[in-house]
Order: sequence, then C-alpha cells, then structure tokens
Amino acid sequence: MESKFMGFLRASHRGLHLSLDKGEQVLDDEAEPVVIGGMVLDINASSSMPANPRTTTPGKVLYALGGVARNVAECMSKLGTKPFMISTLGLDMAGNLLLEHWRSAGLSLEGIQKHQDIETAVVCNIFDGTGELLAAVASVESLEKFLTPKWIERFRSNICSAPVLMVDANLSPPALLASCRMATECETPVWFEPVSVAKSKRIASIAEYISFASPNEDELVAMANALSCQDKYLPVKRDCGSTKISIGSLFQMLKPAIWVLLEKGIRVVIVTLGSDGVFLCCKAVHGFKRRDFMGNKPHSFSRQLYSTVNSSCPPSRFVSSLPSNGRSLFFAVHFPALPASVVRLTGAGDCLVGGTISSFCAGLDIMQSVAVGIAAAKAAVETENNVPAEYVLAKITDDARAVYCDSNIVFCESKL
Repeated sequence: MESKFMGFLRASHRGLHLSLDKGEQVLDDEAEPVVIGGMVLDINASSSMPANPRTTTPGKVLYALGGVARNVAECMSKLGTKPFMISTLGLDMAGNLLLEHWRSAGLSLEGIQKHQDIETAVVCNIFDGTGELLAAVASVESLEKFLTPKWIERFRSNICSAPVLMVDANLSPPALLASCRMATECETPVWFEPVSVAKSKRIASIAEYISFASPNEDELVAMANALSCQDKYLPVKRDCGSTKISIGSLFQMLKPAIWVLLEKGIRVVIVTLGSDGVFLCCKAVHGFKRRDFMGNKPHSFSRQLYSTVNSSCPPSRFVSSLPSNGRSLFFAVHFPALPASVVRLTGAGDCLVGGTISSFCAGLDIMQSVAVGIAAAKAAVETENNVPAEYVLAKITDDARAVYCDSNIVFCESKL
C-alpha cells in the first residue's frame, strides 16, 4: 500500500505539494487547512510580587481567548490563511466571547458545535513576574465529550480537500483516531500538536497516520516512552550550575527520543526548546535525491507572505550539503530563538505552529516556514493575548530572515 508520505507528495491537487526535490510548483484552488481541537477561555492571573500560600496576592487578572487549536487557527488567519475550525462551544459567557471573536474575524462557524448542554472549556493560568507559567487548572471535559467522531465525520469533505489537517491532543482518543484515519484515506497530511505531557501520550494509537508533530522537550520524551511502551527516556536536566548546555549536546540528549518518533513513521518532528529555539528533524527515504520540503505556489490570499519571505530567505538552503547516495537520510537543523521583550509565554508554541503551517500552505518550504513560525512566536510573547492583534509583514519577514540565516545543521547521517 502506498505510504501516506507518498500520498503527501502527490497531494498538490488539494492545495499542498510536499517535494524533496527542486521541482515545478503547482498553483491550486484555495483549499482551507482544517484545524480540530479546543476553543478555550483562558483566565490569566499574573502576580506583581512573590505569591504566598493561603492568601491573596496583588496582581492582574485578564481573560484571553485560548485553546491550542483555536490559537493555531487564529494565528494562521492573521497570516493570510483561512482555516476551517472544528470544535465545540457552550451557549454560556465563555462560549459567547469565543464565538463572537471568531465571527468578527470573518472565519467559518460551520464546524463549531454549539449547544446549551455544553460547558465551554475554561483554563485558569497563574504566572510569575517573568511570564512563566507557575500552575494551571483546566476544565476541558466538554471537548472530549462533545467533539466526537460523529461530529467530525460531518466535515469529511473539508478534511479531504484540505492541504493539511491539524489535530490537538485535547481530542479524545476515538476522535483523534477517527480524524487521522479520515485524513489518511483522503491522503491529507496530519499535523499532531501534543498540548501537554499527559495528553501527548495519545500519539501511541495514531503515530502511523502522522506526518508532522510539534512537541516541546518534555512532550517529546513522553511521546517516545508511549511509543516504545517503556519509560527509558528521561527529560533533559537543564540545571547544570553555571554551565549552559550547548545546542549540539542538547540535540544528542534528545536524539534517542526523536528517532523513536521518526522510526514510528512520523516524517517531520519539530521540537520546541523555549529560549534555545527549535530542532527540525526529518527522516527521508531512498528514492528522492537531495531533499527539501517544498510547498505549492501561494494562494492569492497569502501571496505577500510567500513573496516577501521567499525573496529574503532563499529556498532549499541546505539541499546542496545533504548527501544523496544513501538508502535513508536522517538530518536535524537548529533554528535559534529571537530576543524578545517577554510579557507572557503561553501562546508562543501555538503561534509557532500556526505560523509554520500558514507559511507552508502559502508555498514556502519547511525550513522557511519554521523561520516564519519562530517570528510569529516572538510576536506572541510580546503581547498579553495568546495571539497578537495583528502581524506586520515587514517585521515578520525581518525576523524570519534573522532566524533563517542563523540556522545550522546539527546532525546529518546517511545510512546504506
């Protein structure tokens, strides 16, 4: 049976063409990426001084529109891509806030289930003075209860016509499996966003369907343990006194867990490292020459993003340095983070994913797209909201160029 990755290579007629060679790009219809997962109201509390237990602490409490999938989709929309959102909301205060914002953004409401019996998902976050998350309480049971395979099945045609399907791990295991199988039957590539350490383990039943995954370090380790059915992989200890772990050493520590995901069939693993940036890790198979991941020509609504970034960040930067004579090729690229005036960190990872997917759908290759994703994440941490109110194209392009130019191959191995 043809692999889903080969299907991905042939998927240009649905709006996204993934190629490992420099080849002709095809202009397609404006198919909408599909995003399935949580729409959540975040209640963010930031203390203005060190908190003491069993008493109140002065600070600031704000509502923010959240949910991993919702944040990703909103970021995509602000970069010129029109996502189709499949989710669930209650007819309560939280649901009304989320729904009204979605409506005002001109995005489709068709895939959002709304009912008075649904209690909209809410998360309460507590931050320290630097924007780091100290603790959180999540009430998101409604996502698993109401975002069912039956509801998702209604939108099979959207999934089948999509350039990519992104699912977040807030979905129940049956809903995740149904979504991924549906996409694979249609040869639509799937992006898995792990959400949390606990929920990231849901990868175990769907790994064979996943083309992209975007864990942080701890989620990566949890996913590797779940896929290998043992707890042999341990989180990286960063507190090594005054000595900072080098990027090369950090990759070597994470490499065993990364290869578990790649060996299970996940084609691209994007490991987020906080202030240390991102590792983009791929396993390519024999039959393709010097490899890079390419997108289709841009859709009309995202031509500006494509043209400005593509001219600033020449595509296929590393292709000439990759060997082409082996049966398989493992390689990893490090992209640095950008200096930022941090306000809050919660939306950074979601905007990195949203920026990457939006850029990929616009026609940029995966290397260029990750650089844009990091630029989008930088803008997110500099605002109170999970997603910035707007993105300035010139700023995104400048930041993406800085990241792209400073990226480096940290590992490359060709195996016969």
